[in-house]
Amino acid sequence: MMYDRALVYAKHPKAPFYLSVLSFIESSFFPFPPPDVMLAPMSLAQREKAWRFAFLTTLMSVLGGMFGYLIGVFAFDMVEPIIKSVGYWEKFETIQYWFQEWGIGVIFIAGFSPIPYKLITITSGVVGMALVPFIIASIVGRASRFYLVAGLIYLGGEKMEQNLRKHIDTIGWLVVVLVVVAYFILRH
Repeated sequence: MMYDRALVYAKHPKAPFYLSVLSFIESSFFPFPPPDVMLAPMSLAQREKAWRFAFLTTLMSVLGGMFGYLIGVFAFDMVEPIIKSVGYWEKFETIQYWFQEWGIGVIFIAGFSPIPYKLITITSGVVGMALVPFIIASIVGRASRFYLVAGLIYLGGEKMEQNLRKHIDTIGWLVVVLVVVAYFILRH
């Protein structure tokens, strides 16, 4: 239902504004769909602006991620019941474990994974990750994802958008697996 609503907003004249707002709040609030749901159709409708949309999505997502980080630092007690009520508590605990195991690498992986980015941003604040590395990792991870989406739509058109919509979670998990495998290969 939210995906279909995002598709409607993607065709609106103020779509870049809506994309900015969605990108910001998706990185720090519950429950909103990832910005890809607007980025892909907007990039399809105005292919010449696909890179601009990817930049806008990245910028606002990172700013929203910084806000999520601050929520984790200063207001976690207020959002903890929300995390539990929307069924994200187990994922939150998993992310805390990942931070212990892989540190900043979690931010890069989060850029592609279907795990809600807002959990990564809030958890980063909760565990006390240094802010500057958090921002840098967020920029790299989120830009990689959004430029990939815009690029695939730019090159593949409508057929690619339909495939991306259907397989986005699978693609995200494949990238996560590849990153983890690469990590272990390079580590040993």
